Amino acid sequence: MDLGDFEPGSGGRPSDRDDDRSGTETGGTAPDGPSESPGEPATGDPGASDDDTGVAFERYDADPTGRDRGLGAIAVSQGLRVAEDGDDTSLRAYVTADNREAVRLGKYLLVPYPDDELLFAKITALEYAQEFRTDDATEIHARRAMRRDDFQERDYKFVASLDPLAVLFEDGTTGSDAAGGDAADDGDVPGLKRRMVDRVPKPGAVVAEATDPGQIKTGLDIPGEGVFLGHLSVGGEVVRTAATPPTIDYRLRDGDDGGEPLVFRHTLVAGGTGSGKTHATKNLLRQLLAEDRTYGMDDGRDARLAVVQFDPQDEYAQMHDDNPAMDDATARRYEREGVAHGGHDDTVALVPKEDGVPYGGDGHRAEQLEFTIPFSMARSRPWLVAGSSLNENQYPALRHLLDRFFNEYGGAGTYAEFLTFLDSPALRDELDESGRVHEATFDAVKRRVHGVPDGVFDQSARPITALDHQLVRPGGLTVIPTYHLSTSRAKEIFVLAVSSLLIDDKLSNSPDSERIKRTPLVLGMDEAHNFLADADTVQARQVISKFTEAAKQGRKERLGLCLVTQDPQDIAEPVFKQVNTRLVLNLGDEDAIKSVNIPPELEDKVPYMETGQFVVYSPDNSEPVELRGLSTCLTRHGE
Repeated sequence: MDLGDFEPGSGGRPSDRDDDRSGTETGGTAPDGPSESPGEPATGDPGASDDDTGVAFERYDADPTGRDRGLGAIAVSQGLRVAEDGDDTSLRAYVTADNREAVRLGKYLLVPYPDDELLFAKITALEYAQEFRTDDATEIHARRAMRRDDFQERDYKFVASLDPLAVLFEDGTTGSDAAGGDAADDGDVPGLKRRMVDRVPKPGAVVAEATDPGQIKTGLDIPGEGVFLGHLSVGGEVVRTAATPPTIDYRLRDGDDGGEPLVFRHTLVAGGTGSGKTHATKNLLRQLLAEDRTYGMDDGRDARLAVVQFDPQDEYAQMHDDNPAMDDATARRYEREGVAHGGHDDTVALVPKEDGVPYGGDGHRAEQLEFTIPFSMARSRPWLVAGSSLNENQYPALRHLLDRFFNEYGGAGTYAEFLTFLDSPALRDELDESGRVHEATFDAVKRRVHGVPDGVFDQSARPITALDHQLVRPGGLTVIPTYHLSTSRAKEIFVLAVSSLLIDDKLSNSPDSERIKRTPLVLGMDEAHNFLADADTVQARQVISKFTEAAKQGRKERLGLCLVTQDPQDIAEPVFKQVNTRLVLNLGDEDAIKSVNIPPELEDKVPYMETGQFVVYSPDNSEPVELRGLSTCLTRHGE
């Protein structure tokens, strides 16, 4: 007897045409045999009773022969389509019961085509569906579930929705550039290439987890060389492969393949307090300062990079020192992965000198050198002495007063002399009578200038204009600490004075300092929102205009900005939109998350990022990905 002997609606009884068959012929128990509990197999019988009649059926192995490959197979029951519009794409895979616990959102998968090309895809949704037509929203189903501890995976379908990212193919085989792909240029070396998704996989094609580093990096368009940022991860877990090392390193294009180094397309590091943004920034800067990293200049030279970092918490000068928490095994692992580590000897703390305000500097062993801002810098940068907001009438008046002052006192005129100059009643009356500056405007400008903190300009230290060789050194890190300064206004003056000095010489055709002009430079600004906020004042527009121009000309002039902030929404839009690479750590503020302008699937992950975990959005480098930074800082960090 087989399952075909049962008619629908027979209640499990054999049909009339088999009434002459004995129950023992089916492997069941004879009518006068021993009694068994309903649903339990008869002792010694090969079958098991399937209902209350006691009739048992022989069990058959429903598993196919052979060995399973992959996680499941492409399903076509609800459509199978790839389209130019991602919303029209329908690509789903059935995942077998034994593989379901290993499947997570964001995992990378491979689907083979018949001609050995591969579809590289990412899981974007997971769902259970009914295996059979039934209504489980009933009392009996609910109570049955409440009384048992197990869950039968085979009773349900488990389906993964896939986002196709690229087609992978071997160079020189079917699917080359002649086939209409947009494969990356890897030179003449044969190897794996990628192109846009232009074909649909076959129904039933086996779906497997991507475990080969080369396939994953090609699928995500991650460069093989460049500036190390971290390890690829999915859902906070580092992606592991069978290779050595088992992790997949993520690198930022740095001109190794002949393209533009992305560091000069500018970088944003955004994260809340405790997210690890300073740790991540230190590790990034340490890679940029590696001894073998150079950049080609317009005159044919290859020059090492200089980094100038503004430091509001006195943390970056620690990069001079080795990290005592790094053991030998960790150091060897970093070396095998080509990650520069250890304290950077060529680190100098260039300390702003404010009268009566000492700098501690006990948290590092870097060389310390004080400097002051000469008031002469205000001649071409009037916003340095605009103590608070100036309107459209007051700002030109300030410019006129500065020009007249320096014409009378010479280029060496000091801030104290300028205050005396403004105290002259005769000057006020003269300018008012001539119509150059109204007396009310004159008084308003005078109040603003007196609002500048005492002890900022012209102190007993070397002027920053004479320290260009100490400020910018090929292969050197210059840290400018500001935590010790007395007011936020004093910090703003020092940061904007030094940064504008660097930007002006970088962009000028006749720079005051050839050292600054001829050295590739990264200008790092922590708490960037405090200095580059979008404000409706004349001086704020002047500052933003200067930084915007610097950002636009960065590639040409070998000038990169590295902006670090916990409030990215406060950075002026003209500057922000020039940033190509965005490293986003944990942010709890919804406005901050929206402002970084990353894909929605990455936005949703940001509030759940653990310390050191971040997403990278760099359209000119790779697909958007999630990374895990190094747990051990490459230099000294913290206490």
